[in-house]
Amino acid sequence: MLSRNLQDAINAQVNAEFWSAYLYLSMSADAEAKGFKGVSNWFYVQFREEQDHARILMNYILARGGRVELAPIAAVKTSWGNQLEAFEETLVHERKVTALINNLYDLAIAEKDHATSSMLKWFIDEQVEEEENAASIIESLKQVEGNKLGLYMIDKELAARTYTQAAPLAGKE
Repeated sequence: MLSRNLQDAINAQVNAEFWSAYLYLSMSADAEAKGFKGVSNWFYVQFREEQDHARILMNYILARGGRVELAPIAAVKTSWGNQLEAFEETLVHERKVTALINNLYDLAIAEKDHATSSMLKWFIDEQVEEEENAASIIESLKQVEGNKLGLYMIDKELAARTYTQAAPLAGKE
């Protein structure tokens, strides 16, 4: 069974993951409104992944006999100056999420909750990938800055991204 302290902290992370999803849905809508269908697709896939992350945490709370307590989702920004700005904000945001996950992991260690520590290792690895992906796209966008054809090609590349359900949810949905 989860301690109340860990349950509250994981519920807070559920809220953070849903806020992340909401942010990426907003970024997707903004990009599409500006004609960047590939960028829009990339952010929409990101939106779905963040929903998966919230669901993994919810499933975990329930599996450990806890109670999921959903909180209101705070408003998110709705417009970005350009695609580079959106991805730079993505990287800053993912670094914040990494810190949140690390703090949650530290709490699990402090409480000697080995099961929660084990579950959170998947999120730690996922955050490395999230930051790396955002940083890579930022680098590409910087390389083509001012080059409309280059931006067009990156947009086409991002259109190819497809959603894959997170491994911890396989067979559970």
